[in-house]
Amino acid sequence: MTRASLSVASVLIALGATGVHAQTVTLPDINVTTDTPSALRRAPVAAPGPSASPSAAPAPVSAPPTALAVEPVIDSRPANNTHVSAEDIRRTASPDVAEALNRSAPSVSLQAPSGNPLTPDVEYRGFVASPIEGTPQGLAVYQNGVRVNEAFGDTMNWDLIPTFAIASLDLISNNPAFGLNALGGALNVRMKDGFAFQGGQLELQGGSYGRVQAALEYGKQIGQFAFYGALEYVHDDGFRRFSESNVRRFYGDLGYRNEGHEIHLNVGLASNKFGAAGTSPIEQVRQDWGGVYTTPQTSERQFGMINLTGAFTLTPTWTLNANAYVRRFIQRTVDGNPTDVYDCGDATLCFNDDNPSSTNIPSAPFAGATLGEIDRTRTLTTSVGTALQLNNRADLFGHRNRFSIGASFDYGQTSFAANSELGIIGSDYVVAGSGTPVGTILDPNSGQTVFGPVDTHAINRYLGVHALDAFDVTDRLTVSAGARVNYASISLFDQIPGGDVNGQYSFTHVNPLAGLTYKITPDLQAYGSYAEGNRAPTPLELGCANPERPCVLAAFLVSDPPLKQVVSRTFEAGLRGQHDFGGYGALSWKAGAFRTRNENDILNIPSQLSGFGYFANVGSTLRQGVETALNYRYADVALRASYTFIDATFRDTFTLTSNSPSADDGQILVTPGNQLPMVPRHRVKVSVDWDVTSRATIGADMLFVGAQRYVGDEDNKNAKLPAYVTFGLNASYRVLDNVTVFTRATNLLDRRYYNYGTYLNLEQQPFPGAFTDARSVSPAQPFSIYGGVRVAFDTPVVAPAAVIAKY
Repeated sequence: MTRASLSVASVLIALGATGVHAQTVTLPDINVTTDTPSALRRAPVAAPGPSASPSAAPAPVSAPPTALAVEPVIDSRPANNTHVSAEDIRRTASPDVAEALNRSAPSVSLQAPSGNPLTPDVEYRGFVASPIEGTPQGLAVYQNGVRVNEAFGDTMNWDLIPTFAIASLDLISNNPAFGLNALGGALNVRMKDGFAFQGGQLELQGGSYGRVQAALEYGKQIGQFAFYGALEYVHDDGFRRFSESNVRRFYGDLGYRNEGHEIHLNVGLASNKFGAAGTSPIEQVRQDWGGVYTTPQTSERQFGMINLTGAFTLTPTWTLNANAYVRRFIQRTVDGNPTDVYDCGDATLCFNDDNPSSTNIPSAPFAGATLGEIDRTRTLTTSVGTALQLNNRADLFGHRNRFSIGASFDYGQTSFAANSELGIIGSDYVVAGSGTPVGTILDPNSGQTVFGPVDTHAINRYLGVHALDAFDVTDRLTVSAGARVNYASISLFDQIPGGDVNGQYSFTHVNPLAGLTYKITPDLQAYGSYAEGNRAPTPLELGCANPERPCVLAAFLVSDPPLKQVVSRTFEAGLRGQHDFGGYGALSWKAGAFRTRNENDILNIPSQLSGFGYFANVGSTLRQGVETALNYRYADVALRASYTFIDATFRDTFTLTSNSPSADDGQILVTPGNQLPMVPRHRVKVSVDWDVTSRATIGADMLFVGAQRYVGDEDNKNAKLPAYVTFGLNASYRVLDNVTVFTRATNLLDRRYYNYGTYLNLEQQPFPGAFTDARSVSPAQPFSIYGGVRVAFDTPVVAPAAVIAKY
């Protein structure tokens, strides 16, 4: 199972991270530099009450009153990392945690291949974490130490994480400690608990396109025990037709703390349903911004997880972290599409001109109709896992040293089924089911199955062992080194009698890490590192890797040749600094360069058949670039800005099937230096927040994303998806000590742009000649405005010194 349940906070601490709040243990500060300048520290937080100061925040003590705090950046991690606070997430007023990453993390951009803004792809440095099966993944995501990428396709369902319950996010670049699939990096999601968050908060909001959103959270400590719970509900009609969303999520935590030991039992539940419009022909979008090409397209997800974590102080220098989890995930998808079934004139329907095997379905009931199909899938995954990690903070040879060693084991089993129903496409592109299943279709020459229902059982066994050390050679120089051994075993068992979706696969790789940080001055630091990561092919990819027998939308599996694992090698170096200007404010900044080369990268390759595809290793790919970011605060004004340049290219020559206008007989030639699709070379982010008074704040943000190549334009011979810029505004006013009203507007200038692009097959469209431009795009959400009220209750008064210690 792809949930290497690693004690993430402990790994960060071992690498020298400052400001990392381990949920299960409180460890001493490990900053390698001098004390953080006073202007860089978070302001004290006092909860509303009889003795609260006039400027106290109306929220519980876990939420600082400032709109934006300047983040200290001097630490001993030998790579670039981004921290996103709960306040950063709340400022977006979005139920989607990915939106907070998009606004705060320099190298992140969002894509919407599903057409639903609440189910986006998150792209970081050219690597993607997507909820869409069939998308090659490159980011590992952890929630309280449990890797939550789904087992069958390594997909990431962002909607399962309750945003209200998130204490912080840390986006970490390539590091082998984070197990499988952290090719581009890992995201550590730390959830709230009753020790750190106390009191209650109710939030209600609504706005454009039928958005209704409600959230309730409460935390309390009683002696050595503490509990926390958060409940969220979101309804959104969507700006495109058939894209309605309903989200219901719960997160709860019960904690116990005693004499250096801490145990937490946390539970996560979700039941969500999404309408997904997908891409539409650009000619259709220009006429109707909310139009859809084919529908229905829906996805239903149910999720439950129980996670037990513990941190134990064994000696003054040794601690033990451990966790164990059980997780259940169920997903059902319905997808209306064009079909390769057609009336071949012999009283039965046939399948594809190049492979006209009869479907044995009488053609008479469908005479004169435009045929389509409704594809359905069901994924049911149960997984369990455990991890142990020992941490030591004893000096070594008289020098400060942080050492950790640990192991994790994850086991999961998935039941996957898929089938198709013949349908009729109406003039509005709605596919109506006929009740007639599309059964098994054989190749008339070889007799092999070309298309048919699927019922497959997959088992994942993942084992990882790692050791990391950070050693202070001097009070200025810290050297980090370590490695992780990953072993993956994947088994496929066909549940259909006579089926051939069977296989046993295993992959092993040793991923090293070496890095250093050097404190040039107390406020200026240099860093550099080399790290490797690996990704084993998923069961979905292993079951769909034969170009002679492609799969429908990566959902219908056949027996295929094995794929090679992907290995990434990352070099990273840069500078980071911070300075307290006294009465003129405080500044923190960072600038770095990175270079990641993937060997045996896996790509989802379309076939000549409409809607079919397969997975293949395509050689090497390269992602390199520069990241810069700065935070500045002066008096009541806070500024955050970043710029990222990313050059993502193929490094080998190969051919692809494509619907691109430049294709020759459906084929394009990819050569070294061609850019990867959907990776913008330039992205700029700027935000400013102003505490106008002790009660009122306003803020504005700007996002620029450069031009991108369409998916299918890997030969780089066509026009790009245009660049876009958007602006947003937010404001809040504390009406009473515990009541705040707020509003946020997005896409303020109502720009019409696209956040995903591919091509459709003009020769196989349902209504020939309806469209003459092969470009197919996902339109972005127009101007939207939301507003709401936030009410805090039962919030204790906290002494400033205690709050400063907490942060």
